[in-house]
Amino acid sequence: QVPLVESGGGLVQAGASLRLSCAASGRASSSEVMGWFRQASGKEREFVAAIRGRSGSTYYLGSVKGRFTISRDNAKNTVYLQMNSLKSEDTAVYYCAAGQAPLGSSLVRLTTYDYWGQGTQVTVSS
Repeated sequence: QVPLVESGGGLVQAGASLRLSCAASGRASSSEVMGWFRQASGKEREFVAAIRGRSGSTYYLGSVKGRFTISRDNAKNTVYLQMNSLKSEDTAVYYCAAGQAPLGSSLVRLTTYDYWGQGTQVTVSS
């Protein structure tokens, strides 16, 4: 059973919107923190956004703040990333991640997360 399954990627024009979804199953579904990372061609994977399950606290990469919104449906074990006003620099493979991440953990670090999805491609044409 794949712990995290993403969907919703695609090819859009600059200024458009997309919504990514990530469904968690098994042990991944009890993760306290769920987040999104992205990796552009030739670049390192970077943090995009995260959300805590109990408090609902959200965290964002500076360049997406105000354009992207992360949300979580605990009943469905699903996290979403609503992406508005997309730019060409948002083009990347987007990965869902999940982990317990105790308070004090750095949510931008890849090693904080225990589970990863297979990734979904988002391409924004200018």
